[in-house]
Amino acid sequence: MPRLRGVTAVVLRRLAGVLAGTLTGAAALALLLLAWPWRSGWAPRLAAVERARSSAWLGHHLPDGVPGAGYVALRGLIGVLGGYVALVLTFTGLLFASGGLWAMTYGQSSPVSLNLPGVRLTTESWAVGLTCAVVMLALAVAWCRLVAGAERRLAVRFLGPGPEEVMRRRIAELTSTRSGIVRAVDDERRRIERDLHDGVQQRGVALAMLLGRARHSPGAAAELVDQAYLESRQLLDELRGVAWRIYPTALDELGLRAALEGVAERSGVPVTVHYGLAGRPVSEVETALYFVAREAITNAVKHAEARDILVVLEEDEREVRVTISDDGRGGADPAGGGLSGLARRVLALDGGFEVGSATGGGTRVRAWLPKQAPCG
Repeated sequence: MPRLRGVTAVVLRRLAGVLAGTLTGAAALALLLLAWPWRSGWAPRLAAVERARSSAWLGHHLPDGVPGAGYVALRGLIGVLGGYVALVLTFTGLLFASGGLWAMTYGQSSPVSLNLPGVRLTTESWAVGLTCAVVMLALAVAWCRLVAGAERRLAVRFLGPGPEEVMRRRIAELTSTRSGIVRAVDDERRRIERDLHDGVQQRGVALAMLLGRARHSPGAAAELVDQAYLESRQLLDELRGVAWRIYPTALDELGLRAALEGVAERSGVPVTVHYGLAGRPVSEVETALYFVAREAITNAVKHAEARDILVVLEEDEREVRVTISDDGRGGADPAGGGLSGLARRVLALDGGFEVGSATGGGTRVRAWLPKQAPCG
């Protein structure tokens, strides 16, 4: 039932958007014919109205360009024709439906004979009415989808950026992501230095002190050597942990699934991994997916006090996605060092990154990347 209500809401919004497009299309044609010499005043406002309508009812966002005469003329024709046909189909379908329901409810139906080549059928008029209603309403839905798609393609063609603008934006994006990667690398180096200083170095100092005491205290040497042995084991564990945080060998040797299972095993709370990838992504994408999942899990354990974590990996024809959800206290800051570094890493691969973290409502980290990493 919730799914049916969702589909119905989408259909009704799309129908409303197409019917509203009839009014804006008629207004566009009228302004084109009557006020085009003064288009600089109303064209941007018309484009703003079209963007609001498309975003609210048709579910897509129009580019930011200012419409020209070609776009206004075609948009007006599509709007008027599309809205008129949608209105006729919807009204006819509702008329058939109301007539069929009325006849079925009050027993005013009459037999209807259908003579087809080699076939003779007799049915009730209410059944014919409801069948025609379903057909007409289905045609109205299909027509609205066709009109919405035509409007989207028209906007991309006329309002989208030109080749020079696309190149300029791409250069700006590459410049931004390059500087972001440099910052991410510097942040990672500082994190490694902190790990070495706060963990490994302190263990090494303690080990050296124990061995020095054992050297100068023969009577307590056996006990001090035992302590030094335990300290050396802890030092090795610290070194393995630092190496694992830098880059796990399991990622190259066994793949992303095994690496994430290792993260789940080391986590202090239950972590469920749903791995929905058919094969191994390319190396750069696989590494980015791993670090996004690992950082999100680490944050959920250390900062969000989560009791349960879910990792979902899925793909389609163009991209792979990872979503990490937890039931912690929320309030994660997307601009924090760890999450912002992950965002820069993902954006450098032409991907996307988002964090949803309402206070008290858990955190949801999501990243999506193209299946083929960008060159250069």
